[in-house]
Amino acid sequence: MQTLDNTDRTILELLQQDAKLNIKEIAARLNMTKTPVYERIKRLENRGVISKYVAVVNRKKVGPSVLVFLSGSLEVKKFDQIQEFYDAVGKIPEIMECYLMGGENDFLLKVIVRDLDAYHSFYSKQISTLPHVGQIRSSFVLNEVKHSTVLPF
Repeated sequence: MQTLDNTDRTILELLQQDAKLNIKEIAARLNMTKTPVYERIKRLENRGVISKYVAVVNRKKVGPSVLVFLSGSLEVKKFDQIQEFYDAVGKIPEIMECYLMGGENDFLLKVIVRDLDAYHSFYSKQISTLPHVGQIRSSFVLNEVKHSTVLPF
């Protein structure tokens, strides 16, 4: 775990809200000069606290889409078999997120497809062929109540 002081946390909060803020704007909000802010951001990047900068695209604005969560079980006896599952999941662009779970389910996938017909095709051709997968359950999102990429500090 990385040790972050209050200034680091504030910088991270500002960048999570708007990654396009420049050093001058961040420094002004922190009542600091540009050089120490620049050095802190570079340190956070070098330590992997800031892993990348991205544009968050509103999926509803770029066309129709259906958000589906799939949960299920894995039939594995060796770590290599879990890795085969990970590798296969990593190659499928419709899978936005994948989590190995403890408890009732072994994995949770977040999937985005164009519509229900696309989901049927995706499920038949991609999900049903994933290695070492047992039972799978699909849950379709009816209303996205909250979606955030901001980690709280």
